[in-house]
Amino acid sequence: MGELAEKRATYEDLHTIPENMIGEIIDGELVVTPRPTPEHSAAASVLSGEIIPSYYLGHGGGPGGWIILYEPEVMFAGRGEPLVPDLAGWKKERFKRSKELNWIDVIPDWVCEILSPSTAKRDRFTKMAIYGEHPEVKHVWLVDPLNKTLEVFGRRAAGAWITVGFYAEDERARAEPFPEAEIALSELWLD
Repeated sequence: MGELAEKRATYEDLHTIPENMIGEIIDGELVVTPRPTPEHSAAASVLSGEIIPSYYLGHGGGPGGWIILYEPEVMFAGRGEPLVPDLAGWKKERFKRSKELNWIDVIPDWVCEILSPSTAKRDRFTKMAIYGEHPEVKHVWLVDPLNKTLEVFGRRAAGAWITVGFYAEDERARAEPFPEAEIALSELWLD
């Protein structure tokens, strides 16, 4: 007898996970992870607090022109699978989403993943490869609260990422695509 075909997860499967968990579908598999740790939440909160005022709201003479969201559910074109980056940003002129959908159907310009021991490998390899399949994603940030690093990747060729910045510990970063925002890395780490 032939092997049974493996059942691919569907969007409806996301409705079956407990409320205290986050679900994504990656390569047909339902991936369920617990809510973020305090270190993870602190890094994401402080980072968004540094970027949103200037780039989303245009405060303090910032350039504005961006939509930046925390843990958005984004349906990546051609895959039919929603991913949930920790932070994602779209240039406002591109953010023309279907309001009838529960998820966002526009690929972001920028994605930020906050690494944790349980997600680091998936974020760094699997999700970065998926982001690389979509030329709309121009920058990916990987923030590691345990190692106290910010890695900034830019797209320089189809599907290929290069490191355009690496910051650690208590350095101050002005990173693409948000060079006007000076980020004091020491403020991201919950010590």
